[in-house]
Amino acid sequence: MFQSFEVTARPEQGPPRLAALRSEMAQDGLDGFLIPRADAHQGEYVAPRDERLAWLTGFTGSAGFCVALSDVAGVFVDGRYRTQVKAQVAAEFTPVPWSEVSMSAWLKEQLPEGGKVGFDPWLHAAGQIAGAQKDLEGSGIELVRCDNLVDRVWENQPGPPLKAVKAHPIEFAGETADSKIERLSVALKEAGCTAAVITLPDSIMWLLNIRGSDIGYNPVAHGFAILHATGQVDLFMAREKLVVPLGDHVSIHTPEAFLDAVAALKGSVQVDLGTLPQAVADVIEGQMVDAGDPCALPKACKNDAEIAGSAEAHLRDAVAVVETLCWLDAQPPGSLTETQVVNRLEENRRKDNALQDISFDTIAGTGPNGAIMHYRVTEETDSRLENGHILVLDSGGQYLDGTTDITRTLAIGEVGDEEKACFTRVLKGMINLSMLRWPVGLAGRDIEGIARAPLWSAGQDFNHGVGHGVGAYLSVHEGPQRLSKVSHVPLQPGMILSNEPGYYREGAFGIRIENLLVVQEAPALPGGDAERAMLNWRTLTYVPIDRRLIIADMLTTTERDWLNAYHRDVQEKIRPRLGVEAQLWLDAATAPI
Repeated sequence: MFQSFEVTARPEQGPPRLAALRSEMAQDGLDGFLIPRADAHQGEYVAPRDERLAWLTGFTGSAGFCVALSDVAGVFVDGRYRTQVKAQVAAEFTPVPWSEVSMSAWLKEQLPEGGKVGFDPWLHAAGQIAGAQKDLEGSGIELVRCDNLVDRVWENQPGPPLKAVKAHPIEFAGETADSKIERLSVALKEAGCTAAVITLPDSIMWLLNIRGSDIGYNPVAHGFAILHATGQVDLFMAREKLVVPLGDHVSIHTPEAFLDAVAALKGSVQVDLGTLPQAVADVIEGQMVDAGDPCALPKACKNDAEIAGSAEAHLRDAVAVVETLCWLDAQPPGSLTETQVVNRLEENRRKDNALQDISFDTIAGTGPNGAIMHYRVTEETDSRLENGHILVLDSGGQYLDGTTDITRTLAIGEVGDEEKACFTRVLKGMINLSMLRWPVGLAGRDIEGIARAPLWSAGQDFNHGVGHGVGAYLSVHEGPQRLSKVSHVPLQPGMILSNEPGYYREGAFGIRIENLLVVQEAPALPGGDAERAMLNWRTLTYVPIDRRLIIADMLTTTERDWLNAYHRDVQEKIRPRLGVEAQLWLDAATAPI
């Protein structure tokens, strides 16, 4: 099995570890220390060695940080984790609602007389530190570079991952690494830059057409790179990983040589201050040009081969999900637990030889557990699917030809009218965003409210983005594109995003419905403005939406027509790939409403 259900952190472990950390702070003359969920590469996901936030606090969410002071320790989490953090941290840690409360504002309140707060410059982006320092001006609070104090007190800390990389075949990549290097180096030269510093692992994987396994569920390898305007790439990666040829344009160096190489760069150097570690920014002597990671946007705009591969991966993945849902519906309420559902779904996915891994820990939250947005079932929390529950099942696979991510919310037995009404509002938002056409140039923040509007009309909302970017056999969360209130990156053809509105009632139930979509050029319409280019979506995910949870009278005629058409497409695309029992189940699940 890819997924385990062991408990990886416990609240009672936090207090003694915090005490040890505070001893180190006092020894170094520090009033505080910052503990992010980050590594030196500044990607979203971290290896076990870098799970310092979870080790110290017990909080295992994928975003957040802790500010440990001598008398208080704040754990900053966003809206996705407000419920989860309460159950995972001890009383010695204080949850802080981030970003409603900024780190700087909190520090000013906790350290009114000022003080020195240490941070590891490898684990914080230069832009983050610059912003915090500006906000702290005049407060007497100083951010001080220092060794990592957590590493000093973490006994038996895992070592760095050193698994070998593999080549990503051209039939899936759609473009050679040499071609990518050439076109990006030309863009660098045209921008007047001599080089670009790249620290994000998925950018390096995409650029060089390789994949790794340094981070669970994400096919990436740790390393750093410098892309030169001359068309050469310096790759800084442990040699044990590099067992495949990388071509004449790539020179290989040890990671220890990275800082010296950066320090030797001359002229204008393109960087992304949002991901560039402060330790790297400290040694750049040339002019830093904050123009973003040069790979980010090209990687986000998938080529024809990547889109075709993703589409096919989603069809095969749908078979595994449908077979699981068919099996699930045959079990009486109260007979299954969450882990049994997770294991069955994984077993069905593993029948596909192209599957390399799951793309994240499957979220199978029944009843109140469904209200924990990023719930991870463990041996201790494993709950029965009881009559009247609704189950949030959010999962995905890493296939050689694509990355999948799908959520379905499912009725267990007889479900109440309130849950059905909330589900239908979420569905209406998901449908309306799926049907959308919009002018070229709009960003995620301009259209994400469409998915929230039905909930807003009922005085409801949810505390996560409507959607995130998805890679092509890469990270299941990929930037820079997002469907979010804070996303200003214009949507472009080839971008793959999730469409996943939800609703969560703490202690009661959760709802989320998710399809993956790809941005494409929209065909012209009769009577439309000929000069106004428009975009729309192509759907990639084809799995039935639970009709038992829909209040049909709440849907408009247009919404009902979309749902029935979608279910006809599911029938056409998925039914021929299923076994006889699942075919019969699908016939009922996709019947018109």
